[in-house]
Amino acid sequence: MSARRPKARFSTVLPSGEYLSLSVWQGKSDPAAEVLSIQVRRREGEGWTTVSRLAVYRSPEGSYSQLPDRAG
Repeated sequence: MSARRPKARFSTVLPSGEYLSLSVWQGKSDPAAEVLSIQVRRREGEGWTTVSRLAVYRSPEGSYSQLPDRAG
């Protein structure tokens, strides 16, 4: 089984030094759907900390809805 990879990924460094990223994932239960994941992360010590996250589901019909926040 191959590792799951995003369909697209974009990122930029914000003036604060934090990173803003957008990833587009194929839907798990419906491959015609997509999940857009937007995150702001910062480097802390040896690792990364997620400052904020937003996930949006796009149905195959093209409607959008915000997904509930997930822990972790």
